[in-house]
This record gives sequence, structure tokens and C-alpha cells, in this order.
Amino acid sequence: MQKEHYILLVEKFLSNEISQEELSELNSLLESDEELKADFEEQKKIKEVLNKMELRNPSQEVWDSYWLNVYNRIERGVAWILISVASIILLSYAAIDAIDELLADTQTPAVIKYSIFALILGGVILFVSLIREKLFVRKKDKYKEIQR
Repeated sequence: MQKEHYILLVEKFLSNEISQEELSELNSLLESDEELKADFEEQKKIKEVLNKMELRNPSQEVWDSYWLNVYNRIERGVAWILISVASIILLSYAAIDAIDELLADTQTPAVIKYSIFALILGGVILFVSLIREKLFVRKKDKYKEIQR
């Protein structure tokens, strides 16, 4: 518990958010433990080095390739969503047409009709999901060349 409190105090000190009461508490902890004092000095040095560091801006080529990758990923993601939704709609429509006669039957209870509809709709969604997953796994499987 004391170690966690020490870490919190050091973080507040390094971010200049420490109160006078907390500062005196930190000083008393540092005076009582040489290991904590050494750690505190190391943290201060690290903070100084990090404050002096500057990030370089990437070259224009790097930015161009980055944006191309972002656009490609967005386009592919949107395309897969549209393909999946369209496949679900078309396969559901085909399944509904295939069992239209069953649904038009007045002898079958409504619960059974809706259950069959839900079963077919769930099957269509599962089928599209499995096909999409298989296509992605086939492309990205690192171990597809390994024989068991």
C-alpha cells in the first residue's frame, strides 16, 4: 500500500500537480528510505530526458503510404459490410420464398411459422459469417503450409 501511495505521489510531483501536504509526505518518504530516494532521482532524470526529446515528422512518402493503407482498410471494411448485409438479405429472401408455401399454410400455428423463419434467418446469418471468416482465415493463416 505504501509503495502504491509513493508511486502516486511521484506521478503528481513529476506532473506538477502535487499539493504542499503531499510534497511534505513525499519528502518524508524519501528521507526514510534510500531505495525510494534513488528511484525518485532516476524518475526525475527520465522525466528531464523525455521533456528534451522531440519527435521528427515523417517524410512525405511515409505519410502517403500511411493514408493509402488507411483508405484501403476503410474501403475493404465497408465493402465486406455491404457484401455481408447484401448476402444476408438475398439469402433470406430466397429462403422466405422457398418456404412461402409453409408460411401461407393456415393449419400451421404462428409460433411454428415464426420459429422456422427465425431458424432460417439465423442459419443464413451464420452461413455468411462462416464463409467470411473462412476467407479471412485462409488469407491470414500463418500455419496453412504446415502439415500435421
